[in-house]
Amino acid sequence: MAEITAPRGTYDILPGESRRWQYVEDMVREIFHNYGYEEFRTPVFEHTELFVRGIGDATDVVQKEMYTFTDRGGRSLTLRPEGTASVVRAYLEHKLQGASQPVKVYYSFPMFRYERPQAGRYRQFVQFGAECIGTADPIADVEMIAAPVELYQRLGLRKFRVEINSIGCPQCRPRYREVLVEWLKQRSEVLCQTCQERMEQNPLRVLDCKEASCQEATAEAPLVTDYLCDECETHFAKVQDYLRSLEIPFVINKRLVRGLDYYTKTVFEIISEGVGAQSSIAGGGRYDGLVEDVGGQPTPAVGFAAGMDRLWLALESEKVEIPVSLDFDVYVACLGDSARGKAVDLAFALRNEGCRVDLDYQGRSLKAQLKSANRSGAKVTVILGEDELQRGVASVRNMESGEQQEVPLTELLSFCKSVL
Repeated sequence: MAEITAPRGTYDILPGESRRWQYVEDMVREIFHNYGYEEFRTPVFEHTELFVRGIGDATDVVQKEMYTFTDRGGRSLTLRPEGTASVVRAYLEHKLQGASQPVKVYYSFPMFRYERPQAGRYRQFVQFGAECIGTADPIADVEMIAAPVELYQRLGLRKFRVEINSIGCPQCRPRYREVLVEWLKQRSEVLCQTCQERMEQNPLRVLDCKEASCQEATAEAPLVTDYLCDECETHFAKVQDYLRSLEIPFVINKRLVRGLDYYTKTVFEIISEGVGAQSSIAGGGRYDGLVEDVGGQPTPAVGFAAGMDRLWLALESEKVEIPVSLDFDVYVACLGDSARGKAVDLAFALRNEGCRVDLDYQGRSLKAQLKSANRSGAKVTVILGEDELQRGVASVRNMESGEQQEVPLTELLSFCKSVL
């Protein structure tokens, strides 16, 4: 029988690795808590129409990458390819627009896209991110940049940069779009096939193409920042002022447009120098029209998302170690049935006090158990045998110093706690 393995583009997170994931996830929660954001959880799948309307039917995500299926009721459903549209749908469905504004939420959950698997890009992947819905204040844009920057700095990353741009709004972008399309038409023969198709439907995405020929062909393309209206210019200037005030270094990348249709005004990416081709480890921007696109009233909003998988690549490239311990606090070794009963009682009592405790499950010799104690990294090993039980004591070994002493059973729990 052929071996069954994980589907292509997916992976398992093994026990030793999961502790590192938890460390980062806990830090994400702490940072967002400090920013006043609450956790949000949405279904793994949504009605396909949500993503078509929200992300844009001309985007690569909708055209090429979504996992879409028809359920038994004939409904078209799609596994969640990104988080923002789902959060906006829930914002409207649960009438959160009637709550105190802005609504500030964060999330961390798996996404699904049918892409060619490569380093930092999988078909099931984990993103964390945040959405601030109900305010046009540029400080909200800056929070979306500052939060991941704080996370990366606290984790120990140093080789990353913040790139920002403004792509205008419905008032000023149509004029730029006309100019860009006309300019691209004159050079269409040197563009890749994908960009020739994008030229009419989603011309800004041509500027984001990674093909060398397209990058060279569009090097002198008109810039969206030259066509911004006064409101967009003022908003973008304030974003920059706040970033400087917070001493968050940034560069303006006038070719940065992001890949989803719903973005307006501010867009940004955080680029890691060590990740390779998939160098963006976070990205986002303002999407003042998305709530209306999904069926609500015009509502300003801004958000970002960051990939956990690319974060691990960035940490590895800079040789950053996640400071987590997989060691046990106490290993309880025992010999004999009576001693085993007492060992189980002690192990559960210590666990109830918050200690990480291991013990033997196979009835091995005391020598084999002590070897396991060494491998477990336990700070303390408690040794219980029939002789110790008769005398009402246990032998307690400090695994770091090697010192061993007998402790009365009545004092064993408090003694172990004091040592730890």
